[in-house]
Amino acid sequence: MPRSLLRRVVVPLAATLVLVIVAAFVLGVGLVRRSFPQADGELTVAGLTSEVEVLRDDRGVTHIYADTSEDLFMAQGFTAAQDRFFQMDLRRHVTAGRLAELVGEPGVETDRVIRTMGWRRVAEQELPKLGADTRRYLSAYTAGVNAYLTDKGSPSQVALEYVVLGQSVPDYRIRPWDDVDSLAWLKAMAWDLRGNYTDELARARLVGQLSRGQLASLYPDYPHETNAPILSEDEWKPEPLPAPSDEGTRGAAPSPTAPGADGEPDAPGGGPVPAEVAAAYDSTLGALDAVPNLLGEGAGIGSNAWVVSGEHTESGMPLLANDPHLGITQPGIWMQTGLHCREVSAACPFDVTGFTFAGFPGVIIGHNNDIAWGLTNLDPDVTDFYLEETNEDGQVRRGNAWEPIEQRTEVLKVAGGEDVSLTVRETRHGPILSDVIDSVRAAGQTAPINGVESLTSYDVSMAWTGLEVTRTADAVFQLNTATDWDSFRDAARKFAVPSQNLIYADTQGNIGYQAPGLVPIRETSTNGAPPGFYPAQGWLPAYDWKGWVPFSQMPHAFNPADGVIVTANQAVTEGSRPFLTTESDKGYRAQRIADVLAEKLAEGPLTTDDMREIQGDTRNAFADELVPALLEVEVPNSDFYREPQQMLADWDRTAPVDGEQSAAAMYYYAVWANILDLTFDDELPADLAADGNSRWMLVITNLLDRPEDDWWDDQRTAGVVETRDEILRQAMINARLDLTKRSGKDPDSWVWGELHNVPMRHEVLGGDDIPGIVRWAFNEGPFPAPGGSSLVNAFNWEAGSNSFRVTSGPSMRMVVDLADLDASTWVNLGGNSGHPFHPNYNDQTSAWLANETFPWVHSRAAVEKDAAHTLFLRP
Repeated sequence: MPRSLLRRVVVPLAATLVLVIVAAFVLGVGLVRRSFPQADGELTVAGLTSEVEVLRDDRGVTHIYADTSEDLFMAQGFTAAQDRFFQMDLRRHVTAGRLAELVGEPGVETDRVIRTMGWRRVAEQELPKLGADTRRYLSAYTAGVNAYLTDKGSPSQVALEYVVLGQSVPDYRIRPWDDVDSLAWLKAMAWDLRGNYTDELARARLVGQLSRGQLASLYPDYPHETNAPILSEDEWKPEPLPAPSDEGTRGAAPSPTAPGADGEPDAPGGGPVPAEVAAAYDSTLGALDAVPNLLGEGAGIGSNAWVVSGEHTESGMPLLANDPHLGITQPGIWMQTGLHCREVSAACPFDVTGFTFAGFPGVIIGHNNDIAWGLTNLDPDVTDFYLEETNEDGQVRRGNAWEPIEQRTEVLKVAGGEDVSLTVRETRHGPILSDVIDSVRAAGQTAPINGVESLTSYDVSMAWTGLEVTRTADAVFQLNTATDWDSFRDAARKFAVPSQNLIYADTQGNIGYQAPGLVPIRETSTNGAPPGFYPAQGWLPAYDWKGWVPFSQMPHAFNPADGVIVTANQAVTEGSRPFLTTESDKGYRAQRIADVLAEKLAEGPLTTDDMREIQGDTRNAFADELVPALLEVEVPNSDFYREPQQMLADWDRTAPVDGEQSAAAMYYYAVWANILDLTFDDELPADLAADGNSRWMLVITNLLDRPEDDWWDDQRTAGVVETRDEILRQAMINARLDLTKRSGKDPDSWVWGELHNVPMRHEVLGGDDIPGIVRWAFNEGPFPAPGGSSLVNAFNWEAGSNSFRVTSGPSMRMVVDLADLDASTWVNLGGNSGHPFHPNYNDQTSAWLANETFPWVHSRAAVEKDAAHTLFLRP
């Protein structure tokens, strides 16, 4: 989607929208304020069994107190709907493949793809498999959301967005919430945090276009010798996995090419991919591009989390830090909340605070009275694509035989338009995606291979663990009520998708790490490529998945000897068992965190403020490799080019918003973007351009040692063969000229934050093509931002976009002090409210940008002292 798909809905309505917003301002307490939540007094809520207190602080953070679990989650549903219902409604329309019902025809392509994958269908199958307690909690949350909606006469009383969308969809009515609406959101979370599907399809497209050596250069091995994995060999020594069975139903193959005469896979790089096969891969990517990334997209989607034991802290108890790097929208991804049973017991076991999703009950990341936990994306390879040979009889090849393709019909409702009928096809591996979007499929059609018509054709299906029926929802509530390492691991056992790195600390002084999740067991490729490296031949059973890695074999550690665990999406272990992925982050952030922790420990015990300072670190470790090479290159003999080069000699490798080091950072990153362009963009398709993340940093590190490598030659300069130094020189020249146009001739006046900024855009009304007054009403920024891609303070930008605009960043920050939970700190992106013009819509933005945090109260006494509003919900 691209979120722009949603934004197109309102472009034809520019004049009307301007009038609506202006009228809203004139009315003041009318259209704008009518959807604001009631935060004081009392409300009657049918379905409650006893009185519930909702305490809100000045930042709109709710702490809910109830006598029963059902009342607690009913109140959570009610207050979440008060603050964020439009966000909830948008999410459920997307995850159900019903976006067109909300926005009309522009949502059809998204609906086609998501209905083909069947996110909601899987959630519907999961609901009856969940534990009885989980089903009660989901039901109570649903009742709370619907209790809020009951007395709303029109959508405009719920959110200002409905006033705008109502101009194009005037008959839209909000349907009641249901339990599956909550569950389906977990599918969106899993989709955005899945493994290597883009790289898998990219490699398939590049086979035959690049030499074997060039392709290998783009996907280097993890640099274990410089960047430590999460667990050392001493901390993780797995036992051998059980022998795989022959009963797998999903698979991965070693090569993206068509079958040879003997039906065996050809080796990668052995020749061009047949045109019909390439068209199938392209159309699959086109289909997947229609899926909105609700948690973020592009370079840098990841997270930092680390925990240190009490031997390293001033308090003598553990400290735990977490800041997930996700997309930046307004409102943000997370809500802060506290869920408190007045009397904690087996019947009502919750006393937990932290970050939650609007639309799902419980707390996703946070702490209770006994333990704290954080998450980073493990990013295992849990998505595989299959090249399927199909025929005109609706069959798919399997070995030397043919078997039927399962089909079903979906009907898409379109606001203001005609229904759309969709035929979904599935093989034993998963849904076929290569023919989902007609326009993409038609654009990819090619002539018959060698001019010969065939009774068979190629399609691409997808296996993804998110389409398995799992019990991840159970894990959320078990995490919320875990009291020790064993109960924490019991919860993690059910955390199936998305696979996450879970870090742990408790008030007894223990720390730990657990990798949970549904990870497929694959056979090793016969040609030496890692499992899942290329799309599969679906007709070869040898490459089916062979079951799942047992939970006991998933990496874990408890109280490691050094008392430090750092997870920042890097490789999990030094060994290859179990096989998780070849696509982990290359570890620059993780190693920097470990290095700064060591520096601070040399100065004395750690405090919560030390942890916060590390979250704001902007030093670029990769620059230690690149800058010396840049300084050795001779630029044109004039101060115009030498002055910015000399700035690099004095640069401390940090990326502040402004100040003395800011100018050097700005020049360095402009040079970096030009290096990537000159080195790769002449040979890679535009949609596979180098974006500058940690993989590209490692690629360039390796190429610096090979000054005459083919990659350095710019194919766009006919008759000239460039080497490393020519490319580095031209990159510095181009950067100087570009920054002169953008920011002035004097390098001392350059400011990194001038170009590197954060636009906090509304998911629907945030596009550049929206009228300015509308953008002003719903959006924030852009704001100058520090940091950059693959830095600890990861305000990521895509180097290949010719823009330094931030695409993702820390979606929240937290530090938990296990010695005194009320001494913990947190900050959210933007604010807790989803209502434009509400005081809590953007009241945390400045602190978030500056890496400042707020006290995170948890105890009843601290919550009451901090409370600014009290609302009683009564039966």
